[in-house]
Amino acid sequence: MNYNFADRVGTLQPSVIREILKFSSVPGMISFAAGNPAPEAFPTKAIKEITERIMSERPIEALQYSVTEGYVPLKEAIRARYGELFGENDQIIITTGAQQVMELTTKSLCNEGDTIICEAPTFIGSLNAFRSFNTHLVGVPMENDGMELNALEQALKDNKNTKFIYCIPNYQNPSGIVTSLEKRKAIYELAKKYGVMILEDNPYGETRFAGDAIPTIKSMDTDGIVAYAGTFSKVISPGLRVGYAIAPAPLISKMTVCKQISDVHTAIFSQLIVHEFMTKYDYDAHLAGLGEIYRKKSDLMTGLLDLELAPRVAYNRPSGGLFIWCTLPDQIDMLDFAKKAVERKVAVVPGNAFLVDESQPCSSIRLNYSTPTDEQIEKGMKILGELLSEY
Repeated sequence: MNYNFADRVGTLQPSVIREILKFSSVPGMISFAAGNPAPEAFPTKAIKEITERIMSERPIEALQYSVTEGYVPLKEAIRARYGELFGENDQIIITTGAQQVMELTTKSLCNEGDTIICEAPTFIGSLNAFRSFNTHLVGVPMENDGMELNALEQALKDNKNTKFIYCIPNYQNPSGIVTSLEKRKAIYELAKKYGVMILEDNPYGETRFAGDAIPTIKSMDTDGIVAYAGTFSKVISPGLRVGYAIAPAPLISKMTVCKQISDVHTAIFSQLIVHEFMTKYDYDAHLAGLGEIYRKKSDLMTGLLDLELAPRVAYNRPSGGLFIWCTLPDQIDMLDFAKKAVERKVAVVPGNAFLVDESQPCSSIRLNYSTPTDEQIEKGMKILGELLSEY
């Protein structure tokens, strides 16, 4: 049979990262391509205790249908902890991971052909969510402190049908860049000037291990133009699939209807676990422990980058998050380098996977330091250094 797929999905391609992750099952493969939390970062003992307690004390609540908007005590705990994110008219919805926030926001705001302005590079999962609705994507180049503001304003001028600006201000995926306070304020003012919304994605904000915290764009929102995506995937467990959106009430209302169609509600068992961990355990101590884990792993990888690849390879030294963005010398074919690395059982992500137009020239790769063991980091970085020397 000849299968005629819908136009909106006909051009979608599998995630490059997910395709590369298939190599992880190859015996001996060292994967710097994932974005998973470190295995030692999971609070397994606490989750075991919580799970047993829930199934002992309220099993039916954990196994029954629930409301689309999310478990009320969890929403109250999020509001209590992150009160600065809530404006007078803001509400919250619990989602199945932060990825669903991208989907629901786009579904609620965008018609086919509407424009979404993104950082370039940016997270491929969000790009594919936007593409699935046949939106027009415009990338704005990144500087060391965030989006290039002149290019952002030009994009807003050139695209009158822009619905929102998508950004990851904290430890951006893939670049690791932290958007400065000055640029956060400027991005907000430009959005207000041109009458568009901002979708602020903050999955890595609580993985900070160096530098000072910078206020979110959402905390500056006095005009009801910022939707905020948060998640527990990087700080508790990605497998639980619990995220949330904080946004003006009219948008949350539409996202709720869209979510009813998508999955009815986020798994209530997962929501109960997250709520208990947030409220009955030392959440701040847990986050501090995460920071120490990622500081050590980041220091190990950057030290080996300095030893094995620098100064031939330039990179951004992270202060949080899970990734290092490395730029190869101009004369090296990045895709060829990534292919040869895999042949030597080291998987990296080609940088063009994170571009609005993957055919654009790119000489960067993304490395992940959270998932591999210290021994794998040491061995893998040595292999990459040897491969670079051969060029």
